Amino acid sequence: MTVRIALLALALALGPNAAAALTLAFPGPVTKTVERATPGGRVNLPVAAFDGDTVRTRTIEGQVMRQAWRLPEIPLTTIQIAAPLRQQLQDEGFDVIFECRDVVCGGYDFRFKADVLGEPEMHVDLGDFHYLMAESDTGEAVSLMVSRSPGAGFVQLTQVGGAAAPKPIVTSTKSAGFALTPGVGLPVEGVFLTGLSETGRAPLDDLQFATGSADLERSDAPSLGALATFLTEHPGRNVTLVGHTDAEGSPAGNINLSRRRADSVRRALIRDHGVSAARLTSEGVGHLSPRASNDSEDGRLANRRVEVILNE
Repeated sequence: MTVRIALLALALALGPNAAAALTLAFPGPVTKTVERATPGGRVNLPVAAFDGDTVRTRTIEGQVMRQAWRLPEIPLTTIQIAAPLRQQLQDEGFDVIFECRDVVCGGYDFRFKADVLGEPEMHVDLGDFHYLMAESDTGEAVSLMVSRSPGAGFVQLTQVGGAAAPKPIVTSTKSAGFALTPGVGLPVEGVFLTGLSETGRAPLDDLQFATGSADLERSDAPSLGALATFLTEHPGRNVTLVGHTDAEGSPAGNINLSRRRADSVRRALIRDHGVSAARLTSEGVGHLSPRASNDSEDGRLANRRVEVILNE
């Protein structure tokens, strides 16, 4: 059964000038984490990637609506969430002006220049997000930011009404082109393998580390088995395991700790999954590449991780 939730607050606030509703279909139940309307507002929407100095933006004035949703326990990658939403915006008459992904966008520098809500309403993994900016022929502009945390997907849509009020949004759980990874039984494995294949990198999100610890609590995690299988099926590929920490502790101590975390994963893959040591390199970058804010425990937990990067 299709479930629709009409978001009427903006339409009621803006009265008869409100446009027809914009429908966004999601692949499953979603929770709206925030809705903020700003009559007569102004936003700066990125229209280019970070060029080493700045992020070029377009300033747009008008009625502004910012909304974000959380998609719990969904076995889809960021790209798999973003692509159907992009198509839905195009079907509604929006032309994509600019879009990019995480590293290509500019990572940290781009994310903090973009109009993105903060934690916990919106989560952005600095190594795994997709952004686009689009406009309609009526002067309405939208920006879409999609990302993931270890256990959920996150979507933010910012609308600027231009001459008219932004369209109120109706959300639906009706399928709209969202595709699960074929042949994958466990969500963690599916997200990991698809991310690795599509982007050349993926976090081992079912591994968790306590603050200050490099101990690997379980070596039978599904993502480790999935990585071992991937390497068996792709004998010409090698990987680098990159350890990360939260911001607790000294920079030097965090670099050392992140290396030890990557080494723990490497030993488990060799000892318990039969992966050749020659195909695994381990490195550590400490707290220098966060994917979430270190101001909350959830953010610090997300930052304590090991990522897999395919070697060229």
